[in-house]
Amino acid sequence: MTFCLKTIIIKPEKEIPINNAIILLHGYGSDGQDMSKLTLNWKRFLTNTIFLCPDADERCPVNPNGFQWFDLTKEDPQYILEQSIKTEKKLHQFIDEVKKEFKLKNSQICLCGFSQGCMMSINLGLTSNENFNCIVGFSGKIIDKDNLSKRKISKTKMLLLHGDLDEVVPSVNLFEAKDFLIRNNIEVETNMIKNCGHHIPVEASSLALRYIKKNFKI
Repeated sequence: MTFCLKTIIIKPEKEIPINNAIILLHGYGSDGQDMSKLTLNWKRFLTNTIFLCPDADERCPVNPNGFQWFDLTKEDPQYILEQSIKTEKKLHQFIDEVKKEFKLKNSQICLCGFSQGCMMSINLGLTSNENFNCIVGFSGKIIDKDNLSKRKISKTKMLLLHGDLDEVVPSVNLFEAKDFLIRNNIEVETNMIKNCGHHIPVEASSLALRYIKKNFKI
């Protein structure tokens, strides 16, 4: 099957059945290839899991070799919100295609994202018709709390990780997201990584893997 987004797919070894999926959403100006690096270690411990790393369908004007889930060239919160909701619909379509192709349910899918990809994962996890298994978000934030609170129809549990020295998405966004989620009765775990900027260090990757294994019951 051809998905609506160009996607790097890492399947289990031959003859091993697919019980779960992790959809990895890249950051601004990046791509699925970059995000797929997380799977190099994870796949050794998640042998029945298929990993899908899509490219966003818009080229990034700041880095034409990469992609963006939504445009950031205008400092207009309403414009950014509208662009993110447009992409949200595209990603819901992509997820439906993945579920159909690999005969999976939301309860078998983890959404994982970095930066912009984390922002999209949070929105997807709270606007889907049913909960996903879990969400893992690195270095992100909630795009628009008021809007999301009005559109929220599900309560996917999540782990949010952030570097305390993040210069791109300031670490205060971790506390703000946690406060929002708790107020909305959504199960959330958070971890602030010390001496870490805007990237995914080994410590954060290991914490994420542990959380996913727990929720996939592996």
